Amino acid sequence: MPNRPAAGAGRTRLISGITGVSTMLVVGALLTIGGVVIPAQTADAAVASTAATISATQQDPDWGNAPFPDLAVTVSQTKNLVGQGLVVSWTGGKKSTPPSGQTGGENFLQIMQCWGDAPKDEKNPDAPAEPDRTTCQYGGYNTPGTSRDSNRGDGNVVAEADKNYTAPKEGLSSAYTSIPFRAATGKPEDIVENVRDGHRLFKDDGTVVTTDVNNNKYFGPYTTNEVSWAGTGSDGTGSAKIELQTVVQSEGLGCGTPIEAEDGSVSGSSCWLVVIPRGTADQGEAGIVQSGLLWDTWKHKLAIKLDFRPAGVRCAIGASERLVAGSELAADAVASWQPSLCTADGGSVYTLLTGTEADAALAANGTETAPLALTSRALVSDQADTLAYAPIAVAGVAISFAVDREPADSADQSSKDKARMPFTSLNLNPRLVAKLLTNSYLDSLPYGANRKHVKYESAASPGHNARNITYDPEFLAINPEWKNQALVSPSLGDLLLPQGRSDGATALWTYVASDPAASEFLAGKPDEYGMVVNPYSSTDAGSNPTGTALEVPRDDFPKADPIEQPADGVAAPVNLVTWRPYTNNFESGGNLVLNGNGQVLGGWDPTSVPQKYSKTARSLPGVQRVLGLTDTSAAAKYQVFTAALLNPAGEYVTPTIESMTAGAAAMTASAGQSQVYGFDPQSAAALGAKTAYPLTLPVYAAASPTMADDDVRASYADFIRYAVTDGQRRGTEAGQLPEGYAPIPAGWKAQALAAAAVLESPPAPVAAPAPTPPAAVAPAKPAAVGTLAPVPVAPAPPTATGEAVLALAGKATPDDPAAAALQNAVPGSVLAGLLSALLVPGITRMKRKRL
Repeated sequence: MPNRPAAGAGRTRLISGITGVSTMLVVGALLTIGGVVIPAQTADAAVASTAATISATQQDPDWGNAPFPDLAVTVSQTKNLVGQGLVVSWTGGKKSTPPSGQTGGENFLQIMQCWGDAPKDEKNPDAPAEPDRTTCQYGGYNTPGTSRDSNRGDGNVVAEADKNYTAPKEGLSSAYTSIPFRAATGKPEDIVENVRDGHRLFKDDGTVVTTDVNNNKYFGPYTTNEVSWAGTGSDGTGSAKIELQTVVQSEGLGCGTPIEAEDGSVSGSSCWLVVIPRGTADQGEAGIVQSGLLWDTWKHKLAIKLDFRPAGVRCAIGASERLVAGSELAADAVASWQPSLCTADGGSVYTLLTGTEADAALAANGTETAPLALTSRALVSDQADTLAYAPIAVAGVAISFAVDREPADSADQSSKDKARMPFTSLNLNPRLVAKLLTNSYLDSLPYGANRKHVKYESAASPGHNARNITYDPEFLAINPEWKNQALVSPSLGDLLLPQGRSDGATALWTYVASDPAASEFLAGKPDEYGMVVNPYSSTDAGSNPTGTALEVPRDDFPKADPIEQPADGVAAPVNLVTWRPYTNNFESGGNLVLNGNGQVLGGWDPTSVPQKYSKTARSLPGVQRVLGLTDTSAAAKYQVFTAALLNPAGEYVTPTIESMTAGAAAMTASAGQSQVYGFDPQSAAALGAKTAYPLTLPVYAAASPTMADDDVRASYADFIRYAVTDGQRRGTEAGQLPEGYAPIPAGWKAQALAAAAVLESPPAPVAAPAPTPPAAVAPAKPAAVGTLAPVPVAPAPPTATGEAVLALAGKATPDDPAAAALQNAVPGSVLAGLLSALLVPGITRMKRKRL
């Protein structure tokens, strides 16, 4: 049986279950606790320090006969892992051939996750631990060269190590080898097998056990995380990404299951990352058709131990539970901070309900107890704004992509040599984003529907709208590397977009609407190549078939086109949402891109109950075609490539710590609420910030000092203090700031600490003055509720270099006379502004909004 390595010295015991904080569901968004990593191209030192490299010469005793004797594999991170993406890169390979319907390809790697150690060799007890192949999540695709089981040809010689898993040839049937899967639960009934001790298994009624070892309750084609084909370029190098699964995503693997040592410390159970080199043919075969788990192939594996953080959160018994509601952009940060917050003396459990920020802010704006709101924008309401806004994070929205090359027949040889290798860079301007958001590319609309409203008549007369973005001349002009490709998929005609309303959506639409060319396109003006907006998304009422203009900016992503592919007598009709469904949230968009899952509609399944369209399995590396909207922390966690966006200063910029720092430096105060800053693409500060990422967003924790519950306000203050102090230390440990965020400016920290002080100890409201005779002079008008009063400074040109600095708010500009005041604000001045908001009598009591 495989062995689970112990965590810590002495006797250990598995914690029964996973103790986590209670969670609630808002608009279909469920927060999963976990930390993050960042893409390899911008890897942080904390992540890079746990990278590791292994080689065939180090691990394979028979490396001289291995498919790639010089193979060396590097894993981007090996410690403090959660459910995330991992980059696997290598040298010493050979140029790959892609799989076909008959073989698995040639000269490629297979990558998988395994949970248990192989039994120790009694003859060599000091040998290093290695993984047990029966604990590997492998076989889910069940295609040639990728299954757990294989029929053995007459030319096959069954290795001694395979005999227990091999049923001998009987009559006309060939010998059959089936490697079982042993789930991490450790229960005998959780072993997925159909051969044992060299014999087929039989049921009590005498019939053969037909258990499918490739598609079972633990994994299958839609849930496995294995990479069944990872190709190598002509230079012998390559890279691929794999989704690591914890016990939360895969009970069968059980990685990160909490293990408590005798001293009370808790660690997560470790797992293995295994890489199997595949050459040109399996033993006794003409090609790669057998399982990679057969011993003759498995013996050349390379493996590295992966250390996971314990899944879930263990909080002190009796700790108070506090609700935090709103922005998904802060979810990974809150998840990382949670263990430190709830285990501190007197700490509370903070449960994040991700949902619409505007609703969360509205609910928090009153005297009744309400969740701490996380928002990127000031309250929009006809009620007085009593909120104290504490900036706790610099985050952002990102357009991620996973697109592999497929050179056209007309491409040159150098392009063809890169076939199936991923594109790693992509430039987008606001008008291209507008095209993706409005279903203006032909392939984003159902193929069998009438598409005449976008000028498509037939294949012979398709009009000027490109079928997807990779055929758009505007796109190719700024992405010359993407020319001469034959890329076709509905998921290249739009973005995977989250359902619901969000500040992230507002930021993206603001980015689009602030650009003159994009704004004109939305209003119906064709681009230089004749492409027009889908009229149902036109901002011109006269051009929109509904007679109503699409209003932008907006806080959602409407699929406005009522197009429908009619039923054909058997299959149901297909509307736009069926054709291009929403994602659950920003985080799931990043996960789908990592897995190459463009949510492309499958075929009609008449055997399902009820009958329905099937799902299309995710695309393997080499044939991925997907663009998706996510947030910067999810992009970092899942290690996906992100597009460089044209910023107002005319530069293409990707989201990095430096560019988000510059984005924060270029933010200006919101109209009517000087506590809240944002990136205004039309401000002078943004126009001068060449290194700023244009979709950088602040996240504020907001609560009303007028809330009646002192204990709740005090716990919100504790949350804010931790978030802006220890919570800004970058790293992969619990309690630190995960990758995908930039540390907040010093001025923001001062504002946050001042807000925390006011929340914890609000001043007593000043009584209303006694009525005065009609002839008396009227009292001065009170200060605006909930606003800061920063010290004015002289205007100066913006400074946004993109370099990380302690104080990130840019110098004041004519558009932003208070920016420097925010940067240099001391807690006293911020506190004064907050206090002034509380001196107004008669603050309206608001009914708590149900989230």
